[in-house]
Amino acid sequence: KSDIEYLSVGGEHLKALGIKSLYDLKEVTYLGFTKVLLNVFKIKRKINETVDKVIEFNPDILFSVDSPDFTLRVAKQVKKLKPNIKTIHFVAPQVWAWREHRVKQLKSFLDHVLLLFPFEKKYFEKEGIHCTFTGHPLLEEQDKSKVDTSQIIKDNKKIFSIYPGSRLSEINVLTPILFEFVKMMNEKYKDLFFAFHSTAEHVRLIQNLLLKEGFKNCGAISDEKIKSHILKSSMFAVAKSGTI
Repeated sequence: KSDIEYLSVGGEHLKALGIKSLYDLKEVTYLGFTKVLLNVFKIKRKINETVDKVIEFNPDILFSVDSPDFTLRVAKQVKKLKPNIKTIHFVAPQVWAWREHRVKQLKSFLDHVLLLFPFEKKYFEKEGIHCTFTGHPLLEEQDKSKVDTSQIIKDNKKIFSIYPGSRLSEINVLTPILFEFVKMMNEKYKDLFFAFHSTAEHVRLIQNLLLKEGFKNCGAISDEKIKSHILKSSMFAVAKSGTI
């Protein structure tokens, strides 16, 4: 709508929609304890900077998505300073797996939580937190259009979808491990194809890494339609921890 103003911290998808970001979210997302520890003061400065900008902008709604160690800290501070700003968070922390006690804490600064899975509702409703099950984008997508993957996957091979992460720090840490996995599988099986799901920003990097390793049955893809189709056609998916 033309009467809505946005202030955001995001990445390439928001940029594609014409929404400017204060900075790229990748500036405050790091993989591994050591990386976080080394950048803890930078992350704290970014949280405070974001809170200041949100308070100055004074929105009706603060809508945060995933990345709880950053977004929920921002939401908590904003709510404390400006209780009238409604806070909505999408992609609930995985409280069924860990940090179940954290649900009680969320109630103090979140007005509404949007859920990916229906079984999450009981954890939030038990604490009286308003929540709505929205569905998971990968599970809800019903695109019936045909996608030609013959140039990517040939000889009717069985597909493994590989998710090495969307951030450079993740890719640098995880690709050597994933490549070892591919080598081990190739020693046992001859009918597999490994599709590395990437972003447009990093797909060339992963393609070059695959070429350097000399893999003949691997490819890197960034097109969202093709990625979705290949995932649905996969036998298995190997992914870093996260929404996937």
